[in-house]
Amino acid sequence: MNEFFLNEAFKEAKKSFDLDEIPVGCVIVYKNHIISRAHNCKELKNNAIMHAEILAVDRACKKLKSWRLDDCILYTTLEPCLMCTGAILECRIKNVYYGTSSKSKQMFDIKALDNINFYNMKNVDCSNILSDFFRIKRLK
Repeated sequence: MNEFFLNEAFKEAKKSFDLDEIPVGCVIVYKNHIISRAHNCKELKNNAIMHAEILAVDRACKKLKSWRLDDCILYTTLEPCLMCTGAILECRIKNVYYGTSSKSKQMFDIKALDNINFYNMKNVDCSNILSDFFRIKRLK
């Protein structure tokens, strides 16, 4: 099931790629059903917080009518940044599966957290879409 849900997040990442956004996608699962999905739209909205994870958390909270998402699982194509990790902490999600890791300065040392389980699925597609995106950007 984890691969299925990560693939659904990857479909969202492709939407970001097509919009010339950093290709990150996210889905949130509750009782084995996707209750929210999102992709980055920071450029489109001219808003620095429009990360896939933030948008997915917002939509999941609205769907469940609660800010507590402790029975949910988050799947994202890229290891969450500091801001997104904060949102995940605040809404009490305990399990996060991500497709590939990042070496960006915006990252948080997720090993320092003991109340969230992070699982790097080391997905080649998630890694390649990001590499392709930045390779194309450098050619422009």
